Amino acid sequence: MDMKAPSGQISFDDFMTVDIRVGTVVQAEPFPEARKPAIKLWIDFGPEIGIKKTSAQITKHYRIEDLPGRQVLGVVNFPPRQIGKFMSEVLTLGVPDADGEVVLLQPGQGVPNGGRMY
Repeated sequence: MDMKAPSGQISFDDFMTVDIRVGTVVQAEPFPEARKPAIKLWIDFGPEIGIKKTSAQITKHYRIEDLPGRQVLGVVNFPPRQIGKFMSEVLTLGVPDADGEVVLLQPGQGVPNGGRMY
């Protein structure tokens, strides 16, 4: 589990450069080629951003068939990153459980896709 001390202070303007949006998983597939167990996700971030794909190491707590329809939070303004033969376009956000396994961040109630975190 990663329980480091907080990072140094940043300005509010620095924080606002990270574009975190809510989206709904529309498709999930196994990612057997990944070095660590992972799932491929396609997430709908609304009409402004559209559907973006990513890979997430969430196999401990989530089954592929349960992911479509789940809302998640993701960073949408990182550059795409090649993960094996798969191009990840967003970073899905999560926090570690007591064993260091990823638990996805999600809104407490349904909200429109594309909403920016503030």
